[in-house]
Amino acid sequence: MAAPVRQPGVPAPQGARGGGEFRAFVLSPDLAARAPELRASLARWSAADLHASAARVLRYLPAEARIEATVFPVIKPKENSFVYLGEGLEPSIFLYIDPAVSEAKFENTVAHELHHIGFASLPEEPCASRPAVCAARTWTGGFGEGFAMLAAAGGPDVHPHRDSTPEDRARWDRDVTRFDEDLARVQDFLRKVVGGELDEAGAQRAGMEFFGVQGPWYTVGWTMAVAVERCFGRAALVGAMRRPWTVLARFNEAVERCPPAGPPPATWSRDLLAELD
Repeated sequence: MAAPVRQPGVPAPQGARGGGEFRAFVLSPDLAARAPELRASLARWSAADLHASAARVLRYLPAEARIEATVFPVIKPKENSFVYLGEGLEPSIFLYIDPAVSEAKFENTVAHELHHIGFASLPEEPCASRPAVCAARTWTGGFGEGFAMLAAAGGPDVHPHRDSTPEDRARWDRDVTRFDEDLARVQDFLRKVVGGELDEAGAQRAGMEFFGVQGPWYTVGWTMAVAVERCFGRAALVGAMRRPWTVLARFNEAVERCPPAGPPPATWSRDLLAELD
């Protein structure tokens, strides 16, 4: 569901990077001292009901979507996590074992990635428009991060960071308030892609900026998805997510037909929607 740049790859085996370095890490006193807390974290994570996670996100996927994945808790020098959706291995989620991450947060993270994997199981729709429009449509797949936030939470009335740290929840709440500003930034980016003002490398650099920790692809995507579901229902949202650029128009309709209690949010320009249609 995310833009192609989001597709992660499997890193080179540690042996290829220097077996001595990894051996030193495995045998280090620091790692040995952390063994009890890492073992306890793995035990907590192992108790998570990932079948329930998959069932929850399947409600936010088309009926033909399939979720088949393996979750690998890993201990390694770099404290990063990633998803593999390439050739030669079934979809796999590699999560660094972090004792600070609760069972509930672990389960939410896996659910988020399972939503991506479910969308990746669907065949790509051919694009018959000119290449710049096709590229912009593909980039709207970045909003899949926000769609996955909603799916992992389980509904629009569940805070997407319910199980996160207070700091992460506060950051999200702060960033969501910048919706109008962030929509304008993404809109400018999509206009430049559609207009051919950005080559592939330039689009890559600019589009990647909207990922961040949880940038506009997340917050704007989530806000739009919530508005569409609340106004038109989950089935309408899932139908639009299949072609992510159509969520923009559905969001505009939701703002008009189901206006929020406070000031109306920014909406997408009609000229951009016409270009993407």
